Amino acid sequence: MDYFDRFAVPHPSPAIYASMVAIGLTMLAVVVGITYFKKWGYLWREWLTTVDHKRIGIMYILSALLMLFRGGADAIMMRAQTAIPDNGLLDGQHYNEIFTTHGVVMILFMAMPFIIGLMNIVTPLQIGARDVAFPRLNAVSFWLFFMGAMLFNISFVVGGSPDAGWTSYFPLASNDFSESVGSNYYAIAIQIAGIGTLLTGINFIVTILKMRAPGMNLMKMPMFTWSILITNFIIVFAFPVLTVALALMTMDRLFGTQFFTMANGGSDMLWANLFWVWGHPEVYIVILPAFGIYSEIISTFARRNLYGYNSMVISMVAISTLSFIVWAHHFYTMGHGAMVNGIFSITTMAIAVPTGVKIFNWLFTLWKGKIVFTVPMLYSLAFIPIFTLGGVTGVMLAMASADYQYHNTMFLVAHFHYVLIPGTVFAVLAGFTYWWPKMFGFMLSEKIGKWSFWFITISFNVTFFPMFITGLDGQARRMYTYSESTGYGPLNMLSFVGAIGLAIGFALIVYNIYWSTRYASRNISNDPWDARSLEWATHTPIPEYNFAIVPTVDSTEAFWDSKKKGFKLFGGKVEKIHMPNNSGVPFIMSCIFFVWGFAMVFSMWIIAIIATLGIFACMAHRSFEKDHGRYISVEEIEETENKLRGAK
Repeated sequence: MDYFDRFAVPHPSPAIYASMVAIGLTMLAVVVGITYFKKWGYLWREWLTTVDHKRIGIMYILSALLMLFRGGADAIMMRAQTAIPDNGLLDGQHYNEIFTTHGVVMILFMAMPFIIGLMNIVTPLQIGARDVAFPRLNAVSFWLFFMGAMLFNISFVVGGSPDAGWTSYFPLASNDFSESVGSNYYAIAIQIAGIGTLLTGINFIVTILKMRAPGMNLMKMPMFTWSILITNFIIVFAFPVLTVALALMTMDRLFGTQFFTMANGGSDMLWANLFWVWGHPEVYIVILPAFGIYSEIISTFARRNLYGYNSMVISMVAISTLSFIVWAHHFYTMGHGAMVNGIFSITTMAIAVPTGVKIFNWLFTLWKGKIVFTVPMLYSLAFIPIFTLGGVTGVMLAMASADYQYHNTMFLVAHFHYVLIPGTVFAVLAGFTYWWPKMFGFMLSEKIGKWSFWFITISFNVTFFPMFITGLDGQARRMYTYSESTGYGPLNMLSFVGAIGLAIGFALIVYNIYWSTRYASRNISNDPWDARSLEWATHTPIPEYNFAIVPTVDSTEAFWDSKKKGFKLFGGKVEKIHMPNNSGVPFIMSCIFFVWGFAMVFSMWIIAIIATLGIFACMAHRSFEKDHGRYISVEEIEETENKLRGAK
């Protein structure tokens, strides 16, 4: 029994026991279902071993949706706990665990994979490529992310969740204050997923720079592709900092080093600096692709070309540069001098300027446009005023002296939700709806989608706007309870009602997927939105090779010009196409990474060493493997093309 005691949850509760049962039953149902329908072979051939960027993108999005509801459950519990004064629903320890996991799950395991999923599906199509530069590396990236996410999530029922906040500040995250293995999960699971993200950054930089269609120079790329290129440069520069910080954290917790202690030359502020040198660019890793999504959607449904293309590109480059020199605004209150606080206050305010430029670009695109109010367009239009409010409150927080009042209050919580939810969640929902027909060959219901939009948009404001008020009244963030005499109760109850409305809105998205999968017409065109960029120039569903003939580009909106001005996109003749083979090695290696991570969390060194050898064995196998891919013959391409044309 002593051996199994180490896996026990240190602070069990009925909710955790219920979660254990639910997870077990869900896993059993999945295994029984796959076995009953005899889908193990299909699952292995078509999904677990795939290197197709489109299928990998879909798996990223499915994982992100799963994590959205995992993080959403945490959010509902937090709002329920604070809905009334002196509530006993959760104790302080469980509340700490829930707000910690909520932040990590929503930022790293929901927003990031949703963005990367859309990036995987759309970017190669927008630049006229047949795949990414390194298809097998792309599969490794996904499976490392997925296994990192799964490792982090089992902490809730095996060993205990991290409880030091999503920022995991020291000394709270040290062995002295976080005695359970929760912070070990944090350090190692995020490390595994982060390696996958770093590989994605390298892969897509090479893809965009080296695999664009003939004629597509950098200043003719779609705005979404531009946002992805800049985002991946941020990833490549920022994620190594996180890698180093997590490695040092792991050594502090597992091997007794003292990088982040107050004794023996360590410094807890070293962690804060390293974390936010990564953490603030991370905000723009999820925001900039969202700006790209909105640019595509607003241009499409305003029926106008994007206003100020060059200024949009310049502003994104400026944002990415400034994102690396604002990190210290996260600890104005931690003892920096007036000079340091003043410099970071100026850089923080400066980043609002290029962001404001983009807002005006979108507004001028809408000016005199023939606006079509589809679901993606509604999310894009709602984003502008809500995000602007979030940005204005960000400028308030940028003032170092005022931040002493705002910093540890619910005002800050309201601010970053007013930035991240319209800035990222609205965007991925808009992009998800916009590119759904290209992914699956049918449309999501506009009627159900609009119901979902209104529930989410109204409920979002009901949930988070009251926090501005309670925060200015002094309600501290991260506090699990408060007394009735504070007067926070009514507004916190209103916030809880809004959270229930958000849950209904997201549930409607799930129902929309179910309803549309069963009943939506499959007889749609390749371009159901009358869009402007190259991903709509190929067939629906998209063939494995994307384009039978690589398109030739002569403008920023080559597909639109081909429809309206007769520009010829596809010249030349069909030739055989080289494609990569599927491989099971990325999935197998990621499973070994999972075992390695679990062993490291619980200091099971023999298993960790064996898993390490297994990881290097997978790498060696790839090094000596002679796999040069395969060719799709001209006859097979023409047969596929004729079949897809005949379906429309």
